[in-house]
Amino acid sequence: MKPHTTAEPSATAPLLDLQSLVVAVRRRRRLWSAAALLGLLVGAALAVLMQPPPTATTKVLVAHQDDQPNDTGTLIRTDVALLQTTRIAGKALRTLKSREKPADFMQDYRGTGLTNNLLQIEVTGDSEAQAVARAGALAEAFVTDHVRRMWETAKAEATALLDQRDRMRDELTQVNKAIGERTQGSDPKASASIESLYARRAELNSRIADFDQRAADARTGTPRLVAGTQIVDAPRAVPHSLPRAAVTHAVIGLVLGFVVGLALAAVGSVVADRPVLRRDIAANLGASVIAELRRVPRRPVGRWQRRRTRVARERLTTTLARTVRGSTEPVSLLELGCARSTGAIALDVAMALTAEGPVVVVDGLPGPQLAHSDRHPGGPTVVSGEGAEGVPPLARRLGVGSVAPGTAWTDLRYLGGRTVLVVRAGHGSAAWLHTVARQLADQHIAVIGVVLIDPDPRDRTDGTLWDGLHTALRGHDERLARQNGTGQLRTERPSKPAALVPDNEQEAR
Repeated sequence: MKPHTTAEPSATAPLLDLQSLVVAVRRRRRLWSAAALLGLLVGAALAVLMQPPPTATTKVLVAHQDDQPNDTGTLIRTDVALLQTTRIAGKALRTLKSREKPADFMQDYRGTGLTNNLLQIEVTGDSEAQAVARAGALAEAFVTDHVRRMWETAKAEATALLDQRDRMRDELTQVNKAIGERTQGSDPKASASIESLYARRAELNSRIADFDQRAADARTGTPRLVAGTQIVDAPRAVPHSLPRAAVTHAVIGLVLGFVVGLALAAVGSVVADRPVLRRDIAANLGASVIAELRRVPRRPVGRWQRRRTRVARERLTTTLARTVRGSTEPVSLLELGCARSTGAIALDVAMALTAEGPVVVVDGLPGPQLAHSDRHPGGPTVVSGEGAEGVPPLARRLGVGSVAPGTAWTDLRYLGGRTVLVVRAGHGSAAWLHTVARQLADQHIAVIGVVLIDPDPRDRTDGTLWDGLHTALRGHDERLARQNGTGQLRTERPSKPAALVPDNEQEAR
Protein backbone atom coordinates (compact mmCIF):
# COMPACT_ATOMS: atom_id res chain seq x y z
CA MET A 1 0.00 0.00 0.00
CA LYS A 2 1.32 3.44 -0.85
CA PRO A 3 2.13 5.74 2.08
CA HIS A 4 -0.20 8.66 2.66
CA THR A 5 1.36 12.06 2.00
CA THR A 6 -0.15 15.47 2.40
CA ALA A 7 1.11 18.43 0.42
CA GLU A 8 -0.06 21.98 0.71
CA PRO A 9 0.23 24.19 -2.36
CA SER A 10 2.53 27.13 -1.71
CA ALA A 11 2.40 30.14 -3.93
CA THR A 12 5.89 31.55 -4.21
CA ALA A 13 5.96 35.28 -4.82
CA PRO A 14 7.97 36.36 -7.88
CA LEU A 15 11.28 38.09 -7.37
CA LEU A 16 9.98 41.19 -9.16
CA ASP A 17 6.27 41.82 -9.71
CA LEU A 18 6.12 43.88 -12.89
CA GLN A 19 2.50 44.85 -12.39
CA SER A 20 3.19 46.22 -8.91
CA LEU A 21 6.32 47.95 -10.20
CA VAL A 22 4.45 49.65 -13.04
CA VAL A 23 1.67 50.80 -10.71
CA ALA A 24 4.18 52.07 -8.13
CA VAL A 25 6.12 54.00 -10.77
CA ARG A 26 2.91 55.46 -12.18
CA ARG A 27 1.84 56.57 -8.70
CA ARG A 28 5.16 58.34 -8.29
CA ARG A 29 4.49 60.46 -11.32
CA ARG A 30 5.40 63.57 -9.38
CA LEU A 31 8.98 62.36 -9.07
CA TRP A 32 9.64 61.57 -12.71
CA SER A 33 7.54 64.53 -13.87
CA ALA A 34 9.62 66.83 -11.69
CA ALA A 35 12.82 65.18 -12.97
CA ALA A 36 11.69 65.64 -16.58
CA LEU A 37 10.76 69.27 -15.92
CA LEU A 38 14.08 69.85 -14.18
CA GLY A 39 15.93 68.34 -17.14
CA LEU A 40 13.96 70.57 -19.49
CA LEU A 41 14.83 73.70 -17.54
CA VAL A 42 18.47 72.71 -17.09
CA GLY A 43 18.84 71.99 -20.81
CA ALA A 44 17.31 75.32 -21.79
CA ALA A 45 19.43 77.15 -19.19
CA LEU A 46 22.62 75.51 -20.45
CA ALA A 47 21.77 76.51 -24.01
CA VAL A 48 21.37 80.12 -22.90
CA LEU A 49 24.24 80.35 -20.43
CA MET A 50 26.78 78.26 -22.32
CA GLN A 51 26.45 79.66 -25.81
CA PRO A 52 29.26 78.60 -28.15
CA PRO A 53 31.72 81.35 -29.13
CA PRO A 54 31.52 82.84 -32.64
CA THR A 55 32.93 80.27 -35.04
CA ALA A 56 34.14 80.47 -38.64
CA THR A 57 34.91 77.60 -40.97
CA THR A 58 36.81 77.12 -44.21
CA LYS A 59 37.79 74.18 -46.41
CA VAL A 60 41.14 73.55 -48.05
CA LEU A 61 41.84 71.12 -50.91
CA VAL A 62 45.22 69.51 -50.23
CA ALA A 63 47.13 67.76 -53.04
CA HIS A 64 49.71 65.17 -52.05
CA GLN A 65 52.57 63.80 -54.08
CA ASP A 66 51.99 60.28 -52.79
CA ASP A 67 48.21 60.19 -53.28
CA GLN A 68 46.89 56.66 -53.70
CA PRO A 69 43.30 55.51 -54.36
CA ASN A 70 43.49 53.04 -51.48
CA ASP A 71 44.84 55.54 -48.95
CA THR A 72 43.18 55.10 -45.54
CA GLY A 73 43.49 58.78 -44.61
CA THR A 74 47.04 58.76 -43.33
CA LEU A 75 48.09 61.77 -45.39
CA ILE A 76 45.14 63.96 -44.37
CA ARG A 77 45.67 63.01 -40.72
CA THR A 78 49.25 64.15 -41.13
CA ASP A 79 48.00 67.49 -42.47
CA VAL A 80 45.66 67.81 -39.47
CA ALA A 81 48.59 67.17 -37.14
CA LEU A 82 50.71 69.72 -39.00
CA LEU A 83 47.92 72.27 -38.66
CA GLN A 84 48.18 71.96 -34.87
CA THR A 85 51.78 73.22 -34.79
CA THR A 86 53.23 76.47 -33.49
CA ARG A 87 54.85 77.18 -36.85
CA ILE A 88 51.56 77.48 -38.73
CA ALA A 89 49.87 79.17 -35.78
CA GLY A 90 52.71 81.69 -35.58
CA LYS A 91 52.49 82.46 -39.31
CA ALA A 92 48.76 83.08 -39.02
CA LEU A 93 49.27 85.37 -36.02
CA ARG A 94 51.96 87.33 -37.89
CA THR A 95 49.51 87.78 -40.75
CA LEU A 96 46.89 89.03 -38.29
CA LYS A 97 49.50 91.18 -36.53
CA SER A 98 48.42 89.71 -33.22
CA ARG A 99 50.54 89.40 -30.09
CA GLU A 100 48.79 86.28 -28.92
CA LYS A 101 50.96 83.29 -28.17
CA PRO A 102 50.86 80.50 -30.76
CA ALA A 103 50.24 77.92 -28.02
CA ASP A 104 47.16 79.85 -26.87
CA PHE A 105 45.93 80.33 -30.44
CA MET A 106 46.16 76.58 -31.06
CA GLN A 107 43.42 76.07 -28.47
CA ASP A 108 40.98 78.14 -30.56
CA TYR A 109 40.97 76.11 -33.76
CA ARG A 110 40.89 72.55 -34.96
CA GLY A 111 41.16 70.68 -38.24
CA THR A 112 39.07 67.80 -39.50
CA GLY A 113 39.82 65.57 -42.47
CA LEU A 114 36.59 65.22 -44.43
CA THR A 115 38.16 63.13 -47.24
CA ASN A 116 41.66 62.09 -48.23
CA ASN A 117 42.26 65.52 -49.78
CA LEU A 118 39.74 67.85 -48.11
CA LEU A 119 40.58 69.57 -44.85
CA GLN A 120 38.05 71.59 -42.83
CA ILE A 121 39.30 74.25 -40.42
CA GLU A 122 37.12 75.65 -37.62
CA VAL A 123 38.29 78.73 -35.72
CA THR A 124 36.66 80.58 -32.81
CA GLY A 125 37.01 84.22 -31.90
CA ASP A 126 35.61 87.04 -29.83
CA SER A 127 33.35 88.07 -32.73
CA GLU A 128 32.28 86.67 -36.05
CA ALA A 129 34.54 89.08 -37.95
CA GLN A 130 37.55 88.05 -35.89
CA ALA A 131 36.72 84.35 -36.35
CA VAL A 132 36.46 84.80 -40.13
CA ALA A 133 39.77 86.69 -40.25
CA ARG A 134 41.47 84.03 -38.15
CA ALA A 135 40.14 81.23 -40.37
CA GLY A 136 41.38 82.98 -43.51
CA ALA A 137 44.84 83.67 -42.09
CA LEU A 138 45.15 80.11 -40.80
CA ALA A 139 44.12 78.61 -44.15
CA GLU A 140 46.56 80.84 -46.03
CA ALA A 141 49.35 79.94 -43.63
CA PHE A 142 48.62 76.22 -44.06
CA VAL A 143 48.51 76.48 -47.88
CA THR A 144 51.75 78.49 -47.93
CA ASP A 145 53.47 76.03 -45.64
CA HIS A 146 52.23 73.05 -47.66
CA VAL A 147 53.38 74.61 -50.96
CA ARG A 148 56.76 75.46 -49.47
CA ARG A 149 57.21 71.91 -48.30
CA MET A 150 56.25 70.60 -51.73
CA TRP A 151 58.77 72.92 -53.43
CA GLU A 152 61.49 71.99 -50.99
CA THR A 153 60.78 68.30 -51.46
CA ALA A 154 60.83 68.59 -55.26
CA LYS A 155 64.00 70.73 -55.19
CA ALA A 156 65.79 68.31 -52.92
CA GLU A 157 64.76 65.38 -55.10
CA ALA A 158 65.86 67.13 -58.30
CA THR A 159 69.17 68.16 -56.75
CA ALA A 160 69.85 64.60 -55.65
CA LEU A 161 69.08 63.30 -59.15
CA LEU A 162 71.31 65.91 -60.82
CA ASP A 163 74.15 65.15 -58.42
CA GLN A 164 73.86 61.51 -59.32
CA ARG A 165 73.83 62.46 -63.02
CA ASP A 166 77.01 64.52 -62.58
CA ARG A 167 78.76 61.59 -60.95
CA MET A 168 77.73 59.43 -63.88
CA ARG A 169 79.11 62.00 -66.30
CA ASP A 170 82.46 62.05 -64.50
CA GLU A 171 82.61 58.28 -64.73
CA LEU A 172 81.66 58.50 -68.42
CA THR A 173 84.55 60.88 -69.06
CA GLN A 174 86.96 58.39 -67.52
CA VAL A 175 85.49 55.56 -69.59
CA ASN A 176 85.86 57.60 -72.80
CA LYS A 177 89.46 58.37 -71.89
CA ALA A 178 90.19 54.70 -71.29
CA ILE A 179 88.67 53.77 -74.63
CA GLY A 180 90.84 56.34 -76.41
CA GLU A 181 94.01 54.99 -74.82
CA ARG A 182 93.19 51.36 -75.70
CA THR A 183 92.43 52.32 -79.28
CA GLN A 184 95.82 53.99 -79.82
CA GLY A 185 97.71 50.93 -78.60
CA SER A 186 95.83 48.62 -81.00
CA ASP A 187 96.78 45.54 -78.98
CA PRO A 188 94.91 42.48 -80.31
CA LYS A 189 94.72 40.98 -76.83
CA ALA A 190 92.87 44.15 -75.52
CA SER A 191 89.83 43.75 -77.78
CA ALA A 192 87.74 42.12 -75.05
CA SER A 193 88.54 44.91 -72.60
CA ILE A 194 87.57 47.53 -75.16
CA GLU A 195 84.19 45.88 -75.70
CA SER A 196 83.45 46.00 -71.97
CA LEU A 197 84.34 49.68 -71.92
CA TYR A 198 81.95 50.34 -74.77
CA ALA A 199 79.19 48.51 -72.91
CA ARG A 200 79.89 50.52 -69.76
CA ARG A 201 79.75 53.77 -71.75
CA ALA A 202 76.38 52.85 -73.22
CA GLU A 203 75.02 52.03 -69.74
CA LEU A 204 76.29 55.33 -68.35
CA ASN A 205 74.72 57.29 -71.18
CA SER A 206 71.37 55.55 -70.51
CA ARG A 207 71.48 56.23 -66.78
CA ILE A 208 72.46 59.87 -67.32
CA ALA A 209 69.45 60.32 -69.60
CA ASP A 210 67.23 58.62 -67.01
CA PHE A 211 68.42 60.94 -64.23
CA ASP A 212 67.82 63.95 -66.46
CA GLN A 213 64.29 62.74 -67.15
CA ARG A 214 63.54 62.09 -63.45
CA ALA A 215 64.85 65.50 -62.44
CA ALA A 216 62.68 67.12 -65.07
CA ASP A 217 59.64 65.14 -63.87
CA ALA A 218 60.29 66.22 -60.29
CA ARG A 219 60.30 69.85 -61.36
CA THR A 220 57.26 69.41 -63.59
CA GLY A 221 55.08 67.69 -60.93
CA THR A 222 55.50 70.39 -58.33
CA PRO A 223 53.40 73.08 -60.11
CA ARG A 224 50.56 70.57 -60.36
CA LEU A 225 50.65 69.97 -56.62
CA VAL A 226 50.93 73.68 -55.92
CA ALA A 227 47.96 74.48 -58.13
CA GLY A 228 45.94 71.65 -56.58
CA THR A 229 46.41 72.94 -53.03
CA GLN A 230 43.98 75.81 -52.57
CA ILE A 231 41.12 77.20 -50.48
CA VAL A 232 37.95 75.82 -52.02
CA ASP A 233 35.49 77.26 -49.47
CA ALA A 234 36.06 80.82 -48.37
CA PRO A 235 36.01 81.53 -44.62
CA ARG A 236 32.50 82.15 -43.38
CA ALA A 237 30.79 82.43 -40.00
CA VAL A 238 28.90 79.41 -38.73
CA PRO A 239 25.26 80.42 -38.09
CA HIS A 240 24.00 79.85 -34.55
CA SER A 241 20.33 80.05 -33.60
CA LEU A 242 19.72 80.47 -29.89
CA PRO A 243 16.03 79.41 -30.01
CA ARG A 244 16.86 76.27 -31.96
CA ALA A 245 19.73 75.42 -29.62
CA ALA A 246 17.52 76.07 -26.58
CA VAL A 247 14.78 73.80 -27.94
CA THR A 248 17.28 71.06 -28.80
CA HIS A 249 18.96 71.16 -25.39
CA ALA A 250 15.59 71.36 -23.65
CA VAL A 251 14.32 68.26 -25.46
CA ILE A 252 17.50 66.37 -24.64
CA GLY A 253 17.27 67.44 -21.01
CA LEU A 254 13.59 66.46 -20.92
CA VAL A 255 14.32 62.95 -22.19
CA LEU A 256 17.29 62.46 -19.88
CA GLY A 257 15.36 63.79 -16.88
CA PHE A 258 12.41 61.56 -17.72
CA VAL A 259 14.61 58.47 -17.96
CA VAL A 260 16.47 59.31 -14.75
CA GLY A 261 13.18 60.01 -12.96
CA LEU A 262 11.71 56.68 -14.07
CA ALA A 263 14.85 54.88 -12.95
CA LEU A 264 14.78 56.56 -9.55
CA ALA A 265 11.07 55.85 -9.15
CA ALA A 266 11.56 52.19 -10.08
CA VAL A 267 14.54 51.72 -7.77
CA GLY A 268 12.79 53.56 -4.94
CA SER A 269 9.66 51.45 -5.36
CA VAL A 270 11.62 48.20 -5.26
CA VAL A 271 13.67 49.26 -2.25
CA ALA A 272 10.73 50.70 -0.29
CA ASP A 273 8.51 47.63 -0.97
CA ARG A 274 5.26 49.48 -0.35
CA PRO A 275 2.24 47.55 -1.65
CA VAL A 276 -0.12 49.52 -3.88
CA LEU A 277 -2.35 46.81 -5.34
CA ARG A 278 -5.50 45.59 -3.58
CA ARG A 279 -4.37 41.99 -3.56
CA ASP A 280 -1.00 42.81 -1.99
CA ILE A 281 -2.48 45.03 0.73
CA ALA A 282 -5.14 42.45 1.55
CA ALA A 283 -2.56 39.64 1.64
CA ASN A 284 -0.19 41.57 3.92
CA LEU A 285 -2.92 42.72 6.32
CA GLY A 286 -4.77 39.42 6.27
CA ALA A 287 -8.13 41.10 5.60
CA SER A 288 -10.25 41.78 2.53
CA VAL A 289 -10.70 45.17 0.94
CA ILE A 290 -14.35 46.11 1.45
CA ALA A 291 -14.37 49.60 -0.09
CA GLU A 292 -12.26 52.20 -1.88
CA LEU A 293 -12.31 55.95 -1.54
CA ARG A 294 -10.40 58.80 -3.01
CA ARG A 295 -8.29 60.82 -0.66
CA VAL A 296 -9.92 63.95 0.73
CA PRO A 297 -8.66 66.72 -1.59
CA ARG A 298 -6.87 69.73 -0.16
CA ARG A 299 -7.97 72.00 -3.01
CA PRO A 300 -11.25 72.52 -4.84
CA VAL A 301 -12.03 69.94 -7.52
CA GLY A 302 -14.44 69.75 -10.42
CA ARG A 303 -18.15 69.17 -10.12
CA TRP A 304 -18.00 65.69 -11.68
CA GLN A 305 -15.23 64.61 -9.31
CA ARG A 306 -17.13 65.99 -6.33
CA ARG A 307 -20.24 64.06 -7.29
CA ARG A 308 -18.29 60.84 -7.82
CA THR A 309 -16.50 61.21 -4.49
CA ARG A 310 -19.75 62.02 -2.71
CA VAL A 311 -21.45 58.89 -4.07
CA ALA A 312 -18.50 56.71 -3.00
CA ARG A 313 -18.49 58.23 0.49
CA GLU A 314 -22.24 57.71 0.89
CA ARG A 315 -21.91 54.07 -0.13
CA LEU A 316 -19.00 53.56 2.28
CA THR A 317 -20.92 55.31 5.09
CA THR A 318 -23.90 53.02 4.56
CA THR A 319 -21.71 49.92 4.64
CA LEU A 320 -19.87 50.93 7.79
CA ALA A 321 -23.03 52.06 9.54
CA ARG A 322 -24.62 48.70 8.85
CA THR A 323 -21.52 46.97 10.23
CA VAL A 324 -21.56 49.05 13.42
CA ARG A 325 -25.26 48.35 13.95
CA GLY A 326 -24.76 44.61 13.65
CA SER A 327 -21.79 44.50 16.01
CA THR A 328 -22.28 43.57 19.65
CA GLU A 329 -19.19 45.49 20.71
CA PRO A 330 -17.64 48.84 19.79
CA VAL A 331 -16.10 49.22 16.35
CA SER A 332 -13.07 51.37 15.61
CA LEU A 333 -11.53 52.90 12.52
CA LEU A 334 -7.74 52.68 12.51
CA GLU A 335 -5.88 54.74 9.94
CA LEU A 336 -2.51 54.30 8.25
CA GLY A 337 -1.37 57.32 6.32
CA CYS A 338 -4.79 58.96 5.95
CA ALA A 339 -5.83 60.57 9.25
CA ARG A 340 -7.78 63.32 7.48
CA SER A 341 -9.86 60.88 5.44
CA THR A 342 -10.40 58.59 8.42
CA GLY A 343 -11.74 61.46 10.54
CA ALA A 344 -14.15 62.46 7.78
CA ILE A 345 -15.35 58.85 7.41
CA ALA A 346 -15.85 58.51 11.17
CA LEU A 347 -17.95 61.68 11.35
CA ASP A 348 -20.07 60.54 8.38
CA VAL A 349 -20.76 57.17 10.01
CA ALA A 350 -21.52 58.81 13.35
CA MET A 351 -23.97 61.22 11.67
CA ALA A 352 -25.68 58.28 10.00
CA LEU A 353 -26.08 56.56 13.39
CA THR A 354 -27.22 59.67 15.27
CA ALA A 355 -30.84 59.18 14.18
CA GLU A 356 -30.94 55.88 16.12
CA GLY A 357 -29.54 57.22 19.36
CA PRO A 358 -26.62 59.08 20.87
CA VAL A 359 -23.23 58.40 19.31
CA VAL A 360 -19.88 59.20 20.83
CA VAL A 361 -16.72 59.32 18.72
CA VAL A 362 -13.60 58.47 20.71
CA ASP A 363 -10.77 60.41 19.12
CA GLY A 364 -7.48 58.54 19.40
CA LEU A 365 -5.81 60.15 16.39
CA PRO A 366 -2.39 61.75 16.87
CA GLY A 367 -3.33 65.40 16.51
CA PRO A 368 -6.43 67.60 16.44
CA GLN A 369 -7.96 65.82 13.45
CA LEU A 370 -11.52 65.70 14.83
CA ALA A 371 -11.38 68.40 17.48
CA HIS A 372 -11.09 71.15 14.83
CA SER A 373 -13.42 69.55 12.30
CA ASP A 374 -16.72 71.18 11.32
CA ARG A 375 -19.64 69.46 13.08
CA HIS A 376 -23.34 70.03 12.56
CA PRO A 377 -25.56 71.01 15.47
CA GLY A 378 -26.97 67.91 17.13
CA GLY A 379 -24.26 65.76 15.67
CA PRO A 380 -22.15 63.15 17.44
CA THR A 381 -20.10 63.94 20.49
CA VAL A 382 -16.33 63.80 20.11
CA VAL A 383 -14.27 62.93 23.17
CA SER A 384 -10.57 62.28 23.56
CA GLY A 385 -9.06 58.92 24.45
CA GLU A 386 -8.89 59.87 28.14
CA GLY A 387 -12.64 60.50 28.21
CA ALA A 388 -13.58 57.10 26.77
CA GLU A 389 -14.37 55.73 30.25
CA GLY A 390 -17.01 58.42 30.77
CA VAL A 391 -19.11 57.45 27.75
CA PRO A 392 -22.74 56.72 28.76
CA PRO A 393 -23.61 53.02 28.64
CA LEU A 394 -26.56 53.58 26.28
CA ALA A 395 -24.53 55.63 23.81
CA ARG A 396 -23.07 53.93 20.79
CA ARG A 397 -19.30 54.28 20.69
CA LEU A 398 -17.15 54.61 17.56
CA GLY A 399 -13.41 54.75 18.05
CA VAL A 400 -10.92 56.42 15.73
CA GLY A 401 -7.21 55.70 16.05
CA SER A 402 -3.99 55.13 14.19
CA VAL A 403 -1.68 52.20 13.51
CA ALA A 404 1.18 54.34 12.24
CA PRO A 405 4.68 53.78 13.60
CA GLY A 406 4.81 54.81 17.26
CA THR A 407 1.32 53.57 18.08
CA ALA A 408 0.58 52.41 21.60
CA TRP A 409 -0.85 49.02 20.67
CA THR A 410 -2.32 48.26 24.08
CA ASP A 411 -4.54 51.36 23.88
CA LEU A 412 -6.23 50.24 20.69
CA ARG A 413 -8.30 47.72 22.64
CA TYR A 414 -10.18 50.57 24.36
CA LEU A 415 -11.23 52.02 20.99
CA GLY A 416 -13.07 48.88 19.96
CA GLY A 417 -12.83 45.11 19.84
CA ARG A 418 -13.51 45.08 16.10
CA THR A 419 -11.88 47.43 13.66
CA VAL A 420 -11.85 48.58 10.08
CA LEU A 421 -8.42 49.51 8.77
CA VAL A 422 -8.34 52.65 6.64
CA VAL A 423 -5.10 52.42 4.66
CA ARG A 424 -3.68 54.71 2.03
CA ALA A 425 -2.30 52.74 -0.88
CA GLY A 426 1.47 52.83 -1.13
CA HIS A 427 1.98 54.40 2.30
CA GLY A 428 3.09 51.54 4.52
CA SER A 429 5.74 48.97 3.67
CA ALA A 430 4.99 45.27 3.50
CA ALA A 431 6.90 44.71 6.73
CA TRP A 432 4.85 47.31 8.57
CA LEU A 433 1.56 45.90 7.27
CA HIS A 434 2.63 42.52 8.63
CA THR A 435 3.41 44.20 11.93
CA VAL A 436 -0.03 45.80 12.07
CA ALA A 437 -1.78 42.50 11.39
CA ARG A 438 0.29 40.69 14.00
CA GLN A 439 -0.18 43.34 16.69
CA LEU A 440 -3.95 43.52 16.16
CA ALA A 441 -4.18 39.74 16.39
CA ASP A 442 -2.14 39.75 19.58
CA GLN A 443 -4.52 42.35 21.05
CA HIS A 444 -7.49 40.15 20.02
CA ILE A 445 -8.85 42.88 17.77
CA ALA A 446 -10.73 41.42 14.82
CA VAL A 447 -10.21 43.16 11.46
CA ILE A 448 -13.57 43.41 9.72
CA GLY A 449 -12.08 44.71 6.50
CA VAL A 450 -9.87 47.27 4.83
CA VAL A 451 -10.92 50.58 3.32
CA LEU A 452 -8.41 51.57 0.66
CA ILE A 453 -7.76 55.29 0.29
CA ASP A 454 -6.34 56.79 -2.89
CA PRO A 455 -6.24 53.50 -4.85
CA ASP A 456 -4.75 53.19 -8.30
CA PRO A 457 -7.56 53.80 -10.83
CA ARG A 458 -6.20 51.08 -13.14
CA ASP A 459 -5.93 48.44 -10.43
CA ARG A 460 -7.90 45.38 -11.54
CA THR A 461 -6.64 42.94 -8.92
CA ASP A 462 -8.94 41.21 -6.43
CA GLY A 463 -8.59 42.36 -2.84
CA THR A 464 -10.71 39.57 -1.34
CA LEU A 465 -9.19 36.75 0.70
CA TRP A 466 -10.55 33.30 -0.07
CA ASP A 467 -8.42 31.15 2.25
CA GLY A 468 -10.69 31.24 5.32
CA LEU A 469 -11.11 33.44 8.39
CA HIS A 470 -8.61 31.54 10.48
CA THR A 471 -5.73 33.07 8.52
CA ALA A 472 -7.04 36.63 8.42
CA LEU A 473 -8.92 37.22 11.66
CA ARG A 474 -7.11 35.31 14.34
CA GLY A 475 -8.42 37.56 17.09
CA HIS A 476 -11.98 37.16 15.78
CA ASP A 477 -11.75 33.36 15.90
CA GLU A 478 -10.23 33.38 19.35
CA ARG A 479 -13.01 35.60 20.70
CA LEU A 480 -15.67 33.40 19.08
CA ALA A 481 -14.11 30.40 20.79
CA ARG A 482 -14.44 32.14 24.15
CA GLN A 483 -18.05 33.12 23.39
CA ASN A 484 -18.89 29.48 22.80
CA GLY A 485 -18.45 28.92 26.54
CA THR A 486 -15.39 26.71 26.48
CA GLY A 487 -13.16 29.38 27.98
CA GLN A 488 -10.33 28.14 25.81
CA LEU A 489 -9.06 29.21 22.44
CA ARG A 490 -10.52 27.30 19.56
CA THR A 491 -7.79 25.67 17.56
CA GLU A 492 -7.88 24.72 13.96
CA ARG A 493 -9.53 21.39 13.35
CA PRO A 494 -6.90 18.81 12.39
CA SER A 495 -7.20 17.61 8.87
CA LYS A 496 -8.20 13.97 8.42
CA PRO A 497 -6.43 11.91 5.80
CA ALA A 498 -8.54 10.85 2.90
CA ALA A 499 -9.67 7.27 2.65
CA LEU A 500 -6.95 5.13 1.12
CA VAL A 501 -7.95 3.08 -1.91
CA PRO A 502 -6.04 -0.23 -2.47
CA ASP A 503 -4.06 -0.37 -5.65
CA ASN A 504 -4.77 -4.01 -6.38
CA GLU A 505 -6.71 -7.06 -5.07
CA GLN A 506 -3.77 -8.47 -3.13
CA GLU A 507 -3.29 -5.19 -1.25
CA ALA A 508 -7.02 -5.11 -0.46
CA ARG A 509 -6.83 -8.52 1.13
